[in-house]
Amino acid sequence: MTMQALTQRPEGLVAIDREMARQNADALASFNEATPMAERLAASLKRTGRLLLLGMGGSHAVGRAVEPLYRACGIDAVAIPLSEQLGEPLSLHGRTVVVTSQSGESAEVVRWFKETGARDDVFGLTLEAGSFLGRTAPCLVGAGGTERAFAATRSLTVTFALHLAILHALGEGAAPAIHALETAQEIDIAPALAALEGVATVVTSGRRLQGLAETIALGLTELARLPCYALEGGQLRHGPMEMLGPKVGVVLFRGNDPTGDLVAGLASAVAQTGSPVVVFDASGADPAQGAVTLRFQPASGLAAVFAMLPAAQRLMIAFADSRVDNAGTPVRSTKITRDE
Repeated sequence: MTMQALTQRPEGLVAIDREMARQNADALASFNEATPMAERLAASLKRTGRLLLLGMGGSHAVGRAVEPLYRACGIDAVAIPLSEQLGEPLSLHGRTVVVTSQSGESAEVVRWFKETGARDDVFGLTLEAGSFLGRTAPCLVGAGGTERAFAATRSLTVTFALHLAILHALGEGAAPAIHALETAQEIDIAPALAALEGVATVVTSGRRLQGLAETIALGLTELARLPCYALEGGQLRHGPMEMLGPKVGVVLFRGNDPTGDLVAGLASAVAQTGSPVVVFDASGADPAQGAVTLRFQPASGLAAVFAMLPAAQRLMIAFADSRVDNAGTPVRSTKITRDE
């Protein structure tokens, strides 16, 4: 691995550092400012009872993360990539639709609205009020403006906060999640980074927190330029365990919810294969044997997401910084994808 500690920090990572330094404050501001539109969107959800979450990249991963939270509110929620909706569309009849795009300018967003036209019960989530999405649909707009750094960090946290505002308008308590944003835990990621030192790829996984795992897998792939990807815990059990061994690291996310024991069981099984295992653990239960465990205060839902996300982002960034010389500077991609 390269010795980045002996060199100047890459400009791309400096840009990410700036975004992350204000992400919790921007998330809190986003939650507080979103109430009127969140209440309007919640009224639509109460009327339809069905939610379709559309997005690309990190925006889709956020949709995956909040799917189970809306379902717990009695909303029939499903998240699919916007590209899939363009090619193999689900019916929009009787659904509330939320299109998420941090930039509001992605190619799929522009084409979907041009092909679909104006519709009732279609809303947007974005960081840029003046974007195509912001001008085209009623939007919840995150505080702080456009994210400039390549990999999504602040934009994820802010978008989660916008969903928190919607869930709160549906009657869900927001206090635990707000507390997690206001009182971020200081977590030492060094043991986790050391555990992953010799791996050639990383697989992230979870159960109810699978969407969070998907956000980190995407960031690892973008920053470290390695084939890191996410598999839901049950899916990892059904065959892909064959790939495991010392060169495949596994990062698991465990919350204080009924799926926590399944995550712990998976962690122990993975450890027995020789794969290094890191568990971000907010379950409050005993740690899994054989895993490097980063312990958080017991939390579930968005409270667990807000507690774990900054530490997971720091691990993602440090891992990438140890692998490539100019981590954070894209060589094949752009921040806003304007081509399909």
